[in-house]
Amino acid sequence: MTRDPRIALIAALLLFLALLPVYVMAGGNNFLLILFTRIIVLALAATSLNLILGYGGMVSFGHAVYLGIGGYVVGILAKEGVNAGVVQWPFALIVSALFALVIGAMSLRTRGVYFIMITLAFSQMLYYVAVSLDRYGADDGLTIYRRSQFGPFNLSNKIVFYYVCLTLLLAVIFLVARLVNSRFGMVIRGATSNERRMRAIGFPVFRYRLVCFVIAGTLCGLAGVLLANHTDFVSPAMMHWTRSGDLIVMVVLGGMGSAFGPLIGAVVLLVLEEALSGITEYWQIILGPLLLLIVLFARGGIVGLLRPRHV
Repeated sequence: MTRDPRIALIAALLLFLALLPVYVMAGGNNFLLILFTRIIVLALAATSLNLILGYGGMVSFGHAVYLGIGGYVVGILAKEGVNAGVVQWPFALIVSALFALVIGAMSLRTRGVYFIMITLAFSQMLYYVAVSLDRYGADDGLTIYRRSQFGPFNLSNKIVFYYVCLTLLLAVIFLVARLVNSRFGMVIRGATSNERRMRAIGFPVFRYRLVCFVIAGTLCGLAGVLLANHTDFVSPAMMHWTRSGDLIVMVVLGGMGSAFGPLIGAVVLLVLEEALSGITEYWQIILGPLLLLIVLFARGGIVGLLRPRHV
């Protein structure tokens, strides 16, 4: 049996997520399935943010904009009568990637607080564009009457959809882990430690960072596609800066630069939100200090807190 509590926690969490639908089918609480589907989707978005924030040191305060882009592409195509998933999903990923390319090409020329402000500005700009789309619900949002269609594969079945989301989350975690341990990832991490040295030995750091930024935006667009199908609804709130703040909290809480940190952070944050909101309407007063303590005394997040002392 492993002595590393991090591996034990991740194994227990994955086992719980895999068996949750079995519990629901056996007569358990259906609300748990809905809650954890949302957690898994947002964990996917947080994992994409972890790629640029945790490994690349790029503090994007507008990452949720790709959630909105992915969701709105699905919503708009559905309203126009295009429900085929083979059209909606690739198109949403392409649009997310193109927006990430444009935003990254401009914002990555800056550093520090300027980078944060530019990503925030793009996010808010697209937020107000969504608010002005009268045909697609404007500020009230847009209801999606039919989920993405994949022939006989029925995403309207909540358990099927849950396993689709879980499979995609694990695939994205695996992809990010492979990326950061590849030559590409070594350059990204090396540039975070010492950008000038990486440039001096001949690596085009800007291009590497831009590719990393586009990959993260595309993966977050996938989370937007799933979120739109999960809620059957899209609204400008999906890309508001507060949602970007939630994603940052998930990454920091779970552990930046850790493959499963964003998943752990998403589970802890959203379960705490749900539990505390059932106790008091002022649940933020309790959650805020808890998050503050974790940031102050567990610099590596929950994963860092569980790290064995000899490692």
